[in-house]
Amino acid sequence: MTAAAADPLVALVGNPNCGKTALFNLLTGSRQKIANYAGVTVERKEGRLRTRSGRRLRVLDLPGAYSLRPRTPDEQITCDFVLGRLPGEGRPDVVVAVVDATNLRRHLRLVLALRRLGQPVVVALNMVDLARRRGLPVNASALAAELGLPVVETVGIRAGGAAALLDYLEREHAAPAEAGAPVAEGAASARARGAVLDEAAAVAADMAAVAAEQHEVERILVRLGLDAVPADTPSDRIDRVVLHPVAGPLVLAVVLFSMFQAVYAGAQPFMQAITAAVAQLAQLVGVLLPAGPLQSLIVDGVLAGAGSVLVFLPQIVLLFAFILALEDSGYLPRAAFLLDRLMGGVGLSGRSFIPLLSSFACAVPGILAARTIPAARDRFVTILIAPLMTCSARLPVYALLIGTFVPARSVGPGIGLQGLVLFALYVAGVGGAFAVAWLLKALRGGPALQPLQMELPTYHVPSLRNLAIGLWQRIEVFVRRVGTIILALMVVLWFLSSFPAAPAGYPGPAIEYSLAGRLGALLAVLFRPIGFNWQISIALVPGIAAREVVVGALGTVYSLSATGRDVAGQVAPLIARAWTLPTAYALLAWYVFAPQCLSTLVAARRETASWRTPALMVGYQFALAYVAAGITYHASRALLGVP
Repeated sequence: MTAAAADPLVALVGNPNCGKTALFNLLTGSRQKIANYAGVTVERKEGRLRTRSGRRLRVLDLPGAYSLRPRTPDEQITCDFVLGRLPGEGRPDVVVAVVDATNLRRHLRLVLALRRLGQPVVVALNMVDLARRRGLPVNASALAAELGLPVVETVGIRAGGAAALLDYLEREHAAPAEAGAPVAEGAASARARGAVLDEAAAVAADMAAVAAEQHEVERILVRLGLDAVPADTPSDRIDRVVLHPVAGPLVLAVVLFSMFQAVYAGAQPFMQAITAAVAQLAQLVGVLLPAGPLQSLIVDGVLAGAGSVLVFLPQIVLLFAFILALEDSGYLPRAAFLLDRLMGGVGLSGRSFIPLLSSFACAVPGILAARTIPAARDRFVTILIAPLMTCSARLPVYALLIGTFVPARSVGPGIGLQGLVLFALYVAGVGGAFAVAWLLKALRGGPALQPLQMELPTYHVPSLRNLAIGLWQRIEVFVRRVGTIILALMVVLWFLSSFPAAPAGYPGPAIEYSLAGRLGALLAVLFRPIGFNWQISIALVPGIAAREVVVGALGTVYSLSATGRDVAGQVAPLIARAWTLPTAYALLAWYVFAPQCLSTLVAARRETASWRTPALMVGYQFALAYVAAGITYHASRALLGVP
């Protein structure tokens, strides 16, 4: 056992939206790593904590759970972990039960279940500042006396808000539990012993356990003077507008539309600065290195390829910032409620909204987030359509084509045409996803529409610390992809585009004589009917590994195709000269539905334990993309009068 593995393990457990992840960020700061549980694809966040006395602790942020009677795969992971049932994972030495001090009626049920396990448990009474502002008589000592457990006050979004918890962990944390030590399951794990009970008996046991837990919770609330109905809160007043059947959808539409406008317009100065820096670097390399293969590799391969993708980092950062802010503010569950009826019409529930919204950043976490959906059919359909959400990897392609072929003019107060087109592309992806879900419902049927039950957290001003940590993690992932996967693919593409070298006097660009040029000529037979030339056909191949690679691939291919010296960052003028408007519009339509990257297909395979799901994904997305691009190409040719 390594020294790190021997460090005491602290597990943060709590209901969704209790502030658990904010507390985790406060405890661990940047000392975090993100991975998956052994054998499953639920994301785990693990961090390191060093106390004031120098003691080291491992901290795990477990998936949110309402009870230890799991109804979703996410809850099953949390239940199995605290019971020591996950292969390769030990039992936690200390369980920190994080509860929302403003909503103890719901959150204490999980605490009671954890208490019955007989493991060391400390209750983190989170959001105590908010509870006191509301006039709630929160008393950590009184709660500790009623529960028979240590209780500490925390404020997960405030510097120093975990001081009491840190003191407790330093003073009282348990020694590592012995492997294989028995765990007292009690009534809380009746669902886990479902193999012994038949379904009816298991349901009866669950109902009895819930009733007993709720009775005990009510007794505690009465003793603490927290049993009265809370007064009208600011969140209640906001919800009267946000959840209104007419005003609510309008607010949601404005929020999403504003997000896409800001993503496009707000990033332009930063993108221009990166473009200029890459172009200057390419010129410097051209001066320092003599003309030849090495100069071509760096300028046409590395800078024209990877540099063309890196330029879109500001837009991706802005998109992530909006999504993280919406999540941290407590607005996302409201959006799920608003869309529940619409999604029910296509055979889904509002619970699918958050996984699908996560897919706007990347389809992989969106697919993993589908584990929070109890119904197996809804979970499968959500996984199947998640790749149709416009992930951040599509954003560089959209931004390149919109910036090149859509005029930068205003169509209304604060509304730019380019941002409007970007919003329309996102809407097209959502519409396609809903159409596929509706078709699956019509073909396969499905259960009757179930009412959505979801806790609405209190609204919060997003924590700048949490936003900064979340953005930094995503910037690291993006830059790492540019510096590894994308860079490697660009080098390979440069080699294929440069060799074999064309003989002296070859009529046309030398790339046409290369391996890549010959492959492009073959693929163009398939893609020419939808308006794609051989350069686009080549670029689509590495795009299978990662979609944003297409921009870099176009930069490399067109840089090598040009007769003069074109530096990195100048992809837009190159394609503006080479393509017609119908071709650009067809490529936009292609990427609304294009087959997903390999990492998404692998995630779908692991989540569904079958290769049939990713095969179905590739098949239906390729068909949709080809048909949509073909219709767009020929319709725009007719409308624009392009021969």
